[in-house]
Amino acid sequence: MATTKQVALITGAYKGIGLEIGRQLGQLGIIVLLGARSLSKAEAAATLLREEQIEAHGIELDITNPDHIQAAVRRLETEFGKLDILINNAGVYTDHLGTPVEAVRASFEVNLFGPLALTDALLPLLKASPAGRIVNQSSILGSLGTLLTNPMYGVRSVPAYTSSKAALNAWTVQLSIALRDTTIKVNACHPGWVKTDMGGADAPMEIHEGAESAVWLATLPQDGPTGGFFHKRELLPW
Repeated sequence: MATTKQVALITGAYKGIGLEIGRQLGQLGIIVLLGARSLSKAEAAATLLREEQIEAHGIELDITNPDHIQAAVRRLETEFGKLDILINNAGVYTDHLGTPVEAVRASFEVNLFGPLALTDALLPLLKASPAGRIVNQSSILGSLGTLLTNPMYGVRSVPAYTSSKAALNAWTVQLSIALRDTTIKVNACHPGWVKTDMGGADAPMEIHEGAESAVWLATLPQDGPTGGFFHKRELLPW
């Protein structure tokens, strides 16, 4: 059944920044689908937001699983007939796992190939929206210029994570070029160093702050940017 409300799908959204993105979008009256590899975790997160008077739904979505991707497409087609906002938030840090080659492969599988496959499958639904928005959750560690010039970020080697996020940034640019004759805007963002499982308790930013960049890009007006890399509305170097 089609809806006049905006519909957003957020991956990796059962906790942390992803869940907070869903909360902030939901507070704007947007229907949110919270993706997680575990259906029970996705539904628990949706229940939490519904208790806050947000229209939220849990969806089982492992972005490396083609069956999950196709099931998500069918559900969106059947229940909503479109997708207005896709936030590719799910990501992993694998530099401490296995050999360097294994770590890089595992990182690319989730941080690049998963978002690419999901987005490609959902493009017809995004094109059915009057103003589709794609937001790729990246990292300042994917900024090659920053790594070379800022000792805070270049202090240790994490090749799997940095190379996968740099590749995500490059794909963001390419996708924005491919979609430049449509109403879809494609951008990447750096959430900041946030108090999450990955960021740790010593991070200076709270989770609600870490969600703000993605929410801004997800709700850009018609004259907003596309093909950029942002943090808190500030354009970052590639």
